[in-house]
Amino acid sequence: MALLDSIPRKPRSPAAIAFYSQCRYWHGYLSAFAFLALIFFSASGILLNHPEWLSDEEASATPVSGSIPVAELTSARRTADPGAALGLLAASHLSLLGAYTTADIDTRQALLRYEGVKGSSVVTVNLKTGAANAKITRADVLTVIDDLHRGKNVGKTWRAVIDISGAVVLLLSLLGYILFFMFRFRLRVGLILTAFSLAAMAAIFAFFVP
Repeated sequence: MALLDSIPRKPRSPAAIAFYSQCRYWHGYLSAFAFLALIFFSASGILLNHPEWLSDEEASATPVSGSIPVAELTSARRTADPGAALGLLAASHLSLLGAYTTADIDTRQALLRYEGVKGSSVVTVNLKTGAANAKITRADVLTVIDDLHRGKNVGKTWRAVIDISGAVVLLLSLLGYILFFMFRFRLRVGLILTAFSLAAMAAIFAFFVP
């Protein structure tokens, strides 16, 4: 270490100084968003790893009834995708949870299924009379956290949030790593910690992951 300290170091060029300044600038501003994403996904990951920390209440279905005009049902059945058309139609006449997923249709009735982060719905529609009966199940806290964390049944908007969060955190991490090179006296320690971290993760995966 003393030998390395005795070696004269060349001053950084103006281009290098400007590069590190920009990295520090973007690192600071990206932190405002990235830390919120890190807090959410880190906390939700811990909760999912310990589901016993949250109350385990069995979800109960709430019945909902309504009526759909037979003419609208007939029109929906004539479309290229009658299941999706009936699903949208039922959702417009009943207060449901979830987005349409699948349907089972015969000559007399249609069974429509909906799934979402906030809950799920199953709707039975009498195609002859238009009578509609639904069972709506509201999701518990653990299910909501699980779906938001994994991006299941969340729609395009939340998936975009996950992609943006991952990209921002990745960029923030790269900028932070680059900033190690800005402080030469920390570079050696940073590289040693990086090598140790990679070796530790590889060892855990090799010996402790079934």
